[in-house]
Formats: sequence, C-alpha cells, structure tokens
Amino acid sequence: MGEAPSIPARSVSFARYWCAAAISSFGTAVTAVAMPVLVVRTLALSPVHVGVVNAAQFLPYAVLGLLAGVYVDRWRRRPVLVWASVGRAATLGAIPLLWVLGALPVWALVVLLLLFGTFSVFGFAATQSLLPRIVPASGLVTANARLDQTDTAAQMLGPVVGGGLVGLLGAPVAIAVDAASYVVDAALNAGLRVEEPRSPTTGRHHLGREIREGLGWLYGHRILGPLTVSTHVWFLANSASVTALALIVLRTLGLSSLVYSLLLTTSGLAGLVGATLAPRIGRCWGSGPTIIAARAAYPLAWLVVALTLSSSAGVPALFAALGVHGLAAGLENAHEMSLRQSVTPDGLLGRVNATGRSANRTVAVAGSLLGGTAVALAGDRATVVAVAVVFGIAALIAALSPLRTQPA
Repeated sequence: MGEAPSIPARSVSFARYWCAAAISSFGTAVTAVAMPVLVVRTLALSPVHVGVVNAAQFLPYAVLGLLAGVYVDRWRRRPVLVWASVGRAATLGAIPLLWVLGALPVWALVVLLLLFGTFSVFGFAATQSLLPRIVPASGLVTANARLDQTDTAAQMLGPVVGGGLVGLLGAPVAIAVDAASYVVDAALNAGLRVEEPRSPTTGRHHLGREIREGLGWLYGHRILGPLTVSTHVWFLANSASVTALALIVLRTLGLSSLVYSLLLTTSGLAGLVGATLAPRIGRCWGSGPTIIAARAAYPLAWLVVALTLSSSAGVPALFAALGVHGLAAGLENAHEMSLRQSVTPDGLLGRVNATGRSANRTVAVAGSLLGGTAVALAGDRATVVAVAVVFGIAALIAALSPLRTQPA
C-alpha cells in the first residue's frame, strides 16, 4: 500500500488556507458556547427571543444560498473569502462593543446575526469552491481529510476553551475572541497565491438561468444527484438523532451532563480517526464504496441503540453507536467533498456548493424539530427506530446509484 498522495509545491498556499480554516473553526467552537450564555444569562432574553436569535444565524442559508452560489461563481473566490471573514469579524465584534456601551437590544443582536449568517453563506461557498484551485484533483481527498481532522479537533477542544473563556472573562469577551479569529483568517487568506480568472462566467449574466444551471448540475448529474439526495436524507436523520440523543441521555436515562459530553467526545475522537483513515480506505475501496459503506453503518448503530435502550447494555450501546457514527462521518466526508469538487466544472462550483450546503442546513432544522416532536409523541425507542430507518434510506439511495462504482 503506497503513501498518501502529497499536496505539491503550491502546498504553501494550502498551509495558509488550512491554518486559516483551523483558527476560524476554533473561534466558531468558542462562540457556540458563548452565544447561548450571552442570550440566556447575560442578556436574560425570553424563550421567544432566544428562539428568534437562534433562527437568525441560520435563516440566511435558506434565503440566500442560491444567490450566493451565483455570485461566488461570477467573482474571484479569494477576495470573496477574505471579505466574508472581514464581515464576520465586524458583525461579531460589534456585539461585545455594543454590550460594553450598554446598547445591545435584542433587535440589534438579531440584525448582527443575520448579517453574520449572510457573510457566512458567501464565505462557505467560496471556501469549498477555492480548494480545487489550491490543490490538484489527486490531492483533494487528502486535503479535505486534513481539514476534517482540524474541524473535528476544534469541535472537541473548542467548547472546553470557550467554556473557560466564558467563565474567566464573560461571554462578550469570548465572542470578541471569535471575531479576532476571523481577522486572522482574512489576513492568512489574503496572502494565498492562487490563479483566478476575473470572471469564471462569460457573456451577459442572467440570474435565473445561472441558478437553474447550478440546480441542474447538482441534482441532474448521474453521481452527484443521488449522492446529494442521500445527503439531504442523512442530514434529516442526523439532526433528529442529535435532538433525540440529548433528550434520551439527559431526561429519560437521567445521566449527567458529564456523561453526555463524554458521548459527544467519543463521537469526535472516532471522527478524527475516520478522517485520518479516509485517504487510505478510499485508495483500497474507492470513494463511492467508502461513502456507501459509511452510510450503511449509521442505521446498524442506531438499531442497536433501539434494541438495548431499556436494558443494562443501553449506555454502553450508546457509546458504541456514537463511536461508529463518528467513525463513519470521518470516513465519508472527505470523499463526498472531493467527489463534488472533482466532477463539477470550476464555473459551477460556487452554485453547487452553496446550494447543497443551504439545502442541508434547511433540512437539518426540520430534522431537529421532527426529532423532538417524535420523542414527545412516539417515545424514545420508536424515535430511534425511525432515525435508523431514515439513515437506512440515505444509505440505500447511495447504494443503488452509480456511486457504487466510483473510484478514488
């Protein structure tokens, strides 16, 4: 078995890109802890206002995803990525500043988070579309695996750092740290050496036609179409499982928050292992079979949870399921991202990436609502069985598609 394909001479640019992504990922993980503390404790907002604030962060993905993809394909992506980070730094930085000045009403927080979400939609579309200009096709799986490793580490360690900062300095200061991380992110990406045409599209622009082109490629492609639909179904099941897991562990089983955090840590560690193994497994099996095998693991893991939920094996089964879940996610994500980047023409990447991400985010919100409702109406076991079935549908869609013959 050979070594992983190296990322060649332009790896200096990838190193900057990777470092910028790592810094912003850790900053985001800090804000994931600090923002709820800010709205619930520091500002003492009502439950309705808390819901509005949470929705404001994700609404731009549903509303602006298609539009962002079009403009990312029209513009050079490195400047979009830089200015998106500057915008996120400014909007986040305004929150602690207004708090210090005693002028942070809920409407101002909502507006700032809507702006932050808007910059994020453009930033993520540019991030995912710029990588193929930095790394050759042969190095995409390795590059995406490294990014996954960093993001998983941030999700594991970032909340610990964020909790410490919130405890020592307060939520507003912790959010200011995330704002500073975006400044560093922008500075690093501004120094990327990457060749970009001024306008990847030619001729007269037509917004509706460009949106249809992106949708047609994403859902009409023989491989990307079923993979994208499978991923939407996966996000529905995954977000429902996350909601159900919290309710089962903390309410039904009455376990401590420490046990809950250990479950999430188990998933994170397994995801790190999966991302590390992803390039090697892909070279052995091929990208398509790796994705399919990973997706087949989710329903099996959650069915075990459903069967053992009321027994003495329930808690160990939960740890095992979260381990399998994290391992599968780590294995498949780099291959899915690389496959999308490699088969999509450069001039369509912005639209394809932004549309897919926005749809996944929207489906995830629906899944969270359905997961909580299902636990309330049908009970824990029935909800977990339903989650396993939906995961199984996602795996079946992928397995019955041409994805099964897709090489590394």
